[in-house]
This record gives sequence, structure tokens and C-alpha cells, in this order.
Amino acid sequence: MAEDDSYESMLCVKPEVHVYRIPPRASNRGYRAADWKLDEPAWSGRMKITAKGKMAFIKLEDKNTGELFAQAPVDQYPGCVVEAVTDSSRYFVIRIEDGNGRHAFIGLGFADRGDSFDFNVALQDHFKWVKQEGELAKLEATQSAAPKLDLSFKEGQTIKISLGNIKKKDAGGAKPRPAAGSLLPPPPGGKPGGAVLPPPGGQQPVSAAPINAAPLLDFGSSVPVAQPGSDLWGDFTSAGSNSSNKDDVQSGWVQFS
Repeated sequence: MAEDDSYESMLCVKPEVHVYRIPPRASNRGYRAADWKLDEPAWSGRMKITAKGKMAFIKLEDKNTGELFAQAPVDQYPGCVVEAVTDSSRYFVIRIEDGNGRHAFIGLGFADRGDSFDFNVALQDHFKWVKQEGELAKLEATQSAAPKLDLSFKEGQTIKISLGNIKKKDAGGAKPRPAAGSLLPPPPGGKPGGAVLPPPGGQQPVSAAPINAAPLLDFGSSVPVAQPGSDLWGDFTSAGSNSSNKDDVQSGWVQFS
């Protein structure tokens, strides 16, 4: 990601801070705020933390006019530019610079503990972002330097795909549909072939005498219609005249008189 060094962002603003003159460090154990004259601050005003590129700047300004009192450029945190005291969380020692190469250490204190917490978090978040940007830049440089993998097909190169798990449909699995006009199966209990059972008693059914329909169709003929040679009801009369046949009576046939 390209950095815009001309853009300055605001990280934190606190309306009231105090500046103290601090004595030289007596030992390597750190600074103690109890050694300062906390009831007699050397200066009081407004504090701003800004960021420009990778650098952060602690600016002490007049709360009424905005005139710059002192500035501390911060290139890393925690570091030698900002150091917390050993006996309080509301006081820090910062190194200020005048832009001509000269620097000095002063004490910075906050009236509220929440303001000192915001001061600490603002610096931590900024340099955490700087670290992530540096790691991302290294990763991009490593990827660009590595040879790219060519996955394109060469001339004449082919690829095979196995489809062994796909099952083919059974050609004989489909059932044939019955042809139109086919005969229905016989009813339950019936005999195949469509044969009609003879009546009980061994007698054959009486068939009606054939009727000659030819004269009826010839409307223009003068020939009289021929009468049958025998009575059509003769067979029924002869079948019913044998009244002594007990088998016929028992068989359930109706007698005609």
C-alpha cells in the first residue's frame, strides 16, 4: 500500500494535560512521579496525537490560541520517546524535540485516569497498524519474487475424467405396455378358453331355428315369404311333454305346457 506522507490524521485529543520539570534519573529503575512537584506544573494546556505515515506526533498546544508549545515525534511504542513512571498510571516521561536536533525530557500528567488510558491505546493502535502494514509489504514482495506456477495445458496435452461410478440404465428394465384391443384376463374362478359349461343333466341348450332373412331384404320381389316346415315351439313342447322325467324336474329346468 502506497503511503501518503502529506496526509496527517488525528488519533487522540485531550483538552487538559500538565507538564512537569523532572529531576535527573537517579537509577535505572525508572522515573517516579512522587519525585516531581505535582502541585506546581510548569505548563498546562491541550494535547493532540497525530499520525503522518508511520510516525506519530505528540503535540502540546495552548488551549486558547492553539500555539505549539512542544512536540515529541514517536517512531515506536513502547520505546525511549514515551516511558511510563513506576508509581502511577497517569504520568509519563516524553522526549520533546525542537526541530534543530536538540531534545529534552519532561513529565506529562493527566487529571483523569481515563485520559491516560486513551493516550496509551491511541499509540498502541497506531504502531500495531504500522507493524501489520510492514508484514503485508514483506508478504507481497515474497510472492512477487517467487516464480509463478503455470497450470495451462500444453499443445497436445489431454486430460482423462473417470466416470466409473455412474450406473447405466437397464435396457430390459422397462415393462412392455399391453397392445391396444387385447383381451382381458378371465374372471377369478373361470376357465381359460371362454368355454361355456353345459347345463346340468346332460341336456344341450336348444338353439333357435335359423331365419331366412333374404326375402326380407328383397323389397321388390313378389315371391311370398317361405314358411318354416316345422313349428318353432315344437322343441320346447317335446321337451316339456316328458313329464315323467324326474331328473329334469330335479335339475331345476322350467317345464313349459
